[in-house]
Amino acid sequence: MDRREAISRVALLLGGTVLGAEFFLQSGCKSGPEKVSELLGPEQVSFLNEVAETILPATSTPGAKAAGVGKFMAMMVHDCYTPDDQKIFTKGVSQLDEASNKKNGKKFMECDPKQRTAVLIDLDNEQKAYQKTKKKEEPNHYFRMMKELTMLGYFTSEVGATKALRYLPVPGKYDGNVPYKKGEKAWALS
Repeated sequence: MDRREAISRVALLLGGTVLGAEFFLQSGCKSGPEKVSELLGPEQVSFLNEVAETILPATSTPGAKAAGVGKFMAMMVHDCYTPDDQKIFTKGVSQLDEASNKKNGKKFMECDPKQRTAVLIDLDNEQKAYQKTKKKEEPNHYFRMMKELTMLGYFTSEVGATKALRYLPVPGKYDGNVPYKKGEKAWALS
């Protein structure tokens, strides 16, 4: 079942009259593989997968690369970011490589995991300092965008929701006071 068919069925279940249903069915997701590659090509998607994997590496659960976060980031930047934010993000890919070159004398993809982590820690500290002093109308730091998209992409993916979080596909009643023991996984939203 594709997205359009799913939306059509939901509309029928809701009584068949969803205001503006034609608009929703036709607008949908505006990117496909060819659209995403206009902004970020396969090499950049692989690069973003490695950045995401450094942020959320595989442990006892799969990492961000297993969730396809690089492709998710490319789609989100293409579909949801303003042209100005798209420029900041795409320029950030090369800036991250430059930061790695400056720190380690080699590109990010050539670094070992410890070197990659050190570069991203420096960039995270840089973006935190930037966020403290930036004005509301100024754009976010490119690394903040990458980090946020990594978290969003991972924890909303099937891998993240079912392997890293506790997931109940058919939840029971709502109970806002569920006992929690330190070290338990958080609940995924379905």
